[in-house]
Amino acid sequence: MSDNRTWLLVDDDDAFLQVLQRSLSRQGIESRLARSHQEAREALTTGDVHRCVLDLNLAGESGLQLLPDLLEIRPDLDILVLTGYGSIATAVEAMRRGAVNYLCKPVTLNQLLAGFEPLDAPPNLRNEPPSVEEMEWEHIQRILNDNEGNVSATARALNMHRRTLQRKLQKHSRWRN
Repeated sequence: MSDNRTWLLVDDDDAFLQVLQRSLSRQGIESRLARSHQEAREALTTGDVHRCVLDLNLAGESGLQLLPDLLEIRPDLDILVLTGYGSIATAVEAMRRGAVNYLCKPVTLNQLLAGFEPLDAPPNLRNEPPSVEEMEWEHIQRILNDNEGNVSATARALNMHRRTLQRKLQKHSRWRN
């Protein structure tokens, strides 16, 4: 499976960008790198990019805020959102803002390539209800998204100490990675 068109890779993790760029290159896919909102916008205005892999958290900036800006510059751009902090709330918001898919890190190259393909199969639904911990995480993510990633505002909205919220976010990120 190869795509001769250029991809834009937006992430603040240099090691991840380099590995992904090499992996795509082996598949015959050319890519451009961006590490910030500014670099991503510039890459779209100065090059012929058709697909974008966008990290949700860019050194404190939200990929969700960047997503509509990228689509304004290039309306036909296919954007796949990647995150180490996956939740239903952010997945729904990413799709609402125009992403073609949303995947949680770590992902394989095949999963990434398949993430841009149309979904033919019905979704894989769970047989059991979510756990209390999963429901709490979804609620935290929804409120965090409502507060545009601001941890202090989210803690206030949840009536939770900021450090407690930070511990919960850090603990969950260790589960996901």
